[in-house]
This record gives sequence, C-alpha cells and structure tokens, in this order.
Amino acid sequence: MTDYDVLRVFCGPDGGYGNELGVVREGSVLPDPDDRQALAAKLGFSETVFVDDPERGVIDIYTPTLRLPFAGHPCVGAGWLLDVPELVTPAGVVGVRLDGEFSWIEARPEWAPPRTLRQYASAAEVDALPVPPRGDWIYAWAWEDESAGRVRARAFPGRDDGIQEDEATGAAALLLTARLGRALNIVQGRGSQILTAPQPEGWVEVGGRVFLEH
Repeated sequence: MTDYDVLRVFCGPDGGYGNELGVVREGSVLPDPDDRQALAAKLGFSETVFVDDPERGVIDIYTPTLRLPFAGHPCVGAGWLLDVPELVTPAGVVGVRLDGEFSWIEARPEWAPPRTLRQYASAAEVDALPVPPRGDWIYAWAWEDESAGRVRARAFPGRDDGIQEDEATGAAALLLTARLGRALNIVQGRGSQILTAPQPEGWVEVGGRVFLEH
C-alpha cells in the first residue's frame, strides 16, 4: 500500500471538524494518472494530493472520480504540510503563507471548478437542507451576520462518488468571496471554519487551520 498522510483542513476553533485530505508525499512511487485515480477512489477522501516535487511544491489533485487542476482545501493542506512559499498546480502557481494557527493560499477565482452558488434567506434554511439529487455542484449559503461577513454554508458535490456533502470547500469559498467582493468568515458543514480575503488584481486569499491526523 502506498504511504500517505491524512490531514484535516479548515478545522474549527477547537481543532474539531475540518475536511479530510490524503497526501502522498512521494508522488514518484505512483506516477501513472490511472493509478493515482484508483488510489484516490480507494481512499475515498473528497480529494487526495500527490506531491511530485516537495521543494518546488508541485502537486497533482484527484477526487475519487476525476483529476482537478486546482482545489482549495488540498492546496491549503499541502501548503501547510510542505511549508513552501508556493504550490505549482496545473491551473497556475498558488501563493502560500503560514500565519500563526492559519495556513493561507492565494489563488484566482477562474481556477476554481464550476460551482452553483445558491443563497438562502437564513442560516436555519441552510441547516435544514436535504442532500439534493445528483447534478450541479451546489454551494448553499446564507448570511449569519452580513455586517461582520459571517456566512453559514454547506456544499453538495452532486457526483456519484460516495461524497454527498463536502465538509469544507476552499474553491467555493474563493468563488463566493470574489462574487461578494469582501472578506468572509464561513462556517461550513458540521463546524469547519474558512476565512477569506480579496486581494489586488482579482486574487483571493483562503485560509484555515490544518491538523495532521496520521
């Protein structure tokens, strides 16, 4: 079995929750894309990262069923684990910085996979949502406190890969931040926390707490 680490990314203030991420630090042991896809499917995390060059931060990202040119929680987690100033993804070069308990990435909204951002009137409505039928990748959100930039969100990938709800989704948070044009403090899923901030020239920072599970 290929060795891999398991991280939890976008954990809550007490270190709980977060979205699990598999990281294969020695990507060279599994160079073939089909083999990587098979391992990602076997592990069953929402994403698995293969590190092709740890010093330069070159990474390759897979869901259980497809390869992604960019994704938020894998980049935040890999940036924290590798402790590099940037990550090289197929979509582009992602900036990385570590600031106290938070790991941050800087990326562009156009790198994010398509997401349907669906606003609801209240956090209670978002909490009460059932898992929708397969189809669009839906990011359901509502203001908890609009003046403070606090958002309640849930994410439904809509794929047939066993992941009905994504616990914490950096790419969708990036898209929502770009649309609203302001910094956000997002509570997603059961209790994960995602922080965001718009940057000059259309870039967006996305940050959160990362913990090594094993």
